Amino acid sequence: MGNPIKVDSHVHLYRTAEEGQDDKDSYEVWEYGACDQVSMSDLLGTVEDVLNSMQASSVDKAIALNLYMADWACSKYVSRLPSELSEQERRKVISEFKSQQPEALKNFNRWGCRVSRDHPEIVAFVCADVNVLTPEQGASHVRDMVENEGAGGVKLHGAAQGYFMDDKRLWAIYDACRELGVPVIGHSGPDTGGRGFAEPRAFAETLKGFPEVNFVLAHMGGGSWRQTQEIADNHPNAFFDCCEIIEWINSELGPTDRELAKLISDVGPHRVMMGSDFPWYDMDHTTGRILELPLLSDEQKQGILGGNAVRILGLK
Repeated sequence: MGNPIKVDSHVHLYRTAEEGQDDKDSYEVWEYGACDQVSMSDLLGTVEDVLNSMQASSVDKAIALNLYMADWACSKYVSRLPSELSEQERRKVISEFKSQQPEALKNFNRWGCRVSRDHPEIVAFVCADVNVLTPEQGASHVRDMVENEGAGGVKLHGAAQGYFMDDKRLWAIYDACRELGVPVIGHSGPDTGGRGFAEPRAFAETLKGFPEVNFVLAHMGGGSWRQTQEIADNHPNAFFDCCEIIEWINSELGPTDRELAKLISDVGPHRVMMGSDFPWYDMDHTTGRILELPLLSDEQKQGILGGNAVRILGLK
């Protein structure tokens, strides 16, 4: 296959090792059911970790998906409050913390863009959350990050942030992405409450309403992967990464390697990108998984490893 360009289209960055460890400790991958063959990474997602992993795996570009989850941040903050605080004091400090969340989200995005400026091989996608910023504030922030800070697109996580992917509050953000010509990468998969916030079918109205925007359904639908073909068939602006799901091959609820390869083949291998979900999984291991998939040609795998991402995400 030679030396094709490699793009990891799904990486998470943390400002400190402690922050990365805290997030990994508090997040359980549950949607694929049991599997005793999953290879998890020991790394913690610092900038140094990402750069070293890219070098070791010959990855040319990494898409850093900024994800700030205000509800989780608040839960962690509350759990660490001193027990001797009175109820009135607790309410006061919690209220103050919540009032700081809009600026905390913006600051995390600014940090990610600074990393990208310092290391152009890392492309920052900024987080949006309609439960933290109003639609107008969110769209304005996205415009600022793309036009002035070099952001390459937007990251959404409805399952964790608690909104449907067709929530009309997102329309202003989608419209900004259309005007700016940048893609949206959205987590796709079930949520713990079974609401369907980010299952593939939850993207349908959005995909129809914004045909000019490239939407990437991360994880190919994750635990809801059986919905993915329907969305691909009906919406040509739907694209996918095989991040995480490829590490859960042969799990209780995940696909077999042949089922995943057939899904990729059926939706169109040119619409699928490699993603590692680093630091949950290692870049080189995910790359190896793609190369081992049956049914797909070497040329198709080469596109998945990087060429597709250059086109879908508008990379330079």
